[in-house]
Amino acid sequence: MSAFSEGISWLTDGSHWHGDDGFPHRIAQHLGYTSLTVVIASAIAIPLGLWIGHTGRLRGLAIALTGALRALPTLGLVVLMVLWRGIGLAPPTIALVVLAIPPLLAGAYAGLEAVDRATIDAARAIGMTEWQVLGKVEVPLALPLIIGGVRAAVLQVIATATVAAYPGLGGLGRYLIDGLAVRDYPQMVAGSVVIVVLALVLDGVFAVVQRALSTQR
Repeated sequence: MSAFSEGISWLTDGSHWHGDDGFPHRIAQHLGYTSLTVVIASAIAIPLGLWIGHTGRLRGLAIALTGALRALPTLGLVVLMVLWRGIGLAPPTIALVVLAIPPLLAGAYAGLEAVDRATIDAARAIGMTEWQVLGKVEVPLALPLIIGGVRAAVLQVIATATVAAYPGLGGLGRYLIDGLAVRDYPQMVAGSVVIVVLALVLDGVFAVVQRALSTQR
């Protein structure tokens, strides 16, 4: 029997679907880490991206910053945060926030840059303030690209939130870390399959939302 078929058998074993080590509990933990990370990163990156997109200031710095942050190794960053802050929720959360910021920032400022300048000039010509131009014209028109940034950030975090298990937290990464420690490859395959399915489901949900917003423009 191959490792993949053994992994599917491990996945479909009813004993792995209840309790603190069961898939429902681990999926809830994984989604919890993902939600916390994306909310914190959005609070930082989206307002900054909107300001850059609206004013055109610091665009070069934002491009350089997003490229640099994307190049950081996730596990190395988690280890660095553990050495700095110790064991707990903070180290992996900080590392994941750093990774989630680039797509959110890029989606926000690229979305505003894509808005037709003639539309913005027309809004100013009828007497709208800069806040009204931003809130009533630019953000609604840029919303599909902003949601695209959120979609990319969620997928990035879902795929890399497995590192939360490294400093002792839960989530789906536990199946990979624990399975690797005892060479339980079926457990690792089962955990990987669930992570992939979860990412595909969330990507499908965001794709539907993004398409719906695009058709309303």
